[in-house]
Amino acid sequence: MKPRFFLLLFTAFLAPVHAADEDYTPGPDAMPKEEVPKGEVRQHTWTSEIFPGTIRDYWVYVPAQYDKEKPAALLVCQDGGGFVRENGAFRAPTVLDNLIHAGDIPVTIGIFINPGVVPAAKEGQEPRKNRSFEYDTLSDQYARFLLEEIIPEVEKTYRLTDDPKDRVICGNSSGAICAFTVAWERPESFGKVISHIGSFTNIRGGHVYPALIRKTEPKPIRVFLQDGENDLDNLHGNWPIANEQMAAALKFAGYDYRFVMGTGKHSSRHGGAIFPDTLRWIWEDWKESVAAK
Repeated sequence: MKPRFFLLLFTAFLAPVHAADEDYTPGPDAMPKEEVPKGEVRQHTWTSEIFPGTIRDYWVYVPAQYDKEKPAALLVCQDGGGFVRENGAFRAPTVLDNLIHAGDIPVTIGIFINPGVVPAAKEGQEPRKNRSFEYDTLSDQYARFLLEEIIPEVEKTYRLTDDPKDRVICGNSSGAICAFTVAWERPESFGKVISHIGSFTNIRGGHVYPALIRKTEPKPIRVFLQDGENDLDNLHGNWPIANEQMAAALKFAGYDYRFVMGTGKHSSRHGGAIFPDTLRWIWEDWKESVAAK
């Protein structure tokens, strides 16, 4: 055989398998449909006191079916700008339009929040990103930010349920471990978690969660985990192994959970492709909950 053939064969053998990531694409539930009423999305800016010096954008989605006489369910997503993009991986407003219209999930208001930034001190300088501190820190600070600042601001205009079974918090990567931390710290406020490619690694100590889950009395949290076989492996840890450990710990402790492992890498493509079915699963008991009330 020619040397070039050996080189190509050797290179192909060593190359990571990432092509499968591109196979994940949004499905029909992420596409606008003529017969489905379209909700409204409004963008806002917030200056935080709990994270002093930071400002951020956030978006509020209100479905066409919203009735001010009835409290709406709640979906909160970190890195919110990515979730509301019309041509993004999630296309959350369109997905919510379709699933609410079909009766698959309750009437839900969405709050999509970007991480904070500290504005540049001088012209020409870059703003300082506060994302890792807000998302990867294991504390109740981000939960307090939501419960004391953002949600009360939204409730000035819209009625939101206070039932944790109807309140979902969601995120990707560091935003995913943030979502879990919020529910872990405040299960009386958020009873459902969606984690995509969650960073349950040692960025700021998040690798301890599997051990904490095993040794702590189970909390009333329903958890959806997604990751890919080709996710990150770096100085902070191995993302697929970390998510497998999370799933094993949740199973050991008796949690209501689901774990989906795909073939993708550290991207939103897989999580976005299955997002409608994820929402269906996370809220599969919503009609029973309404009947019970």
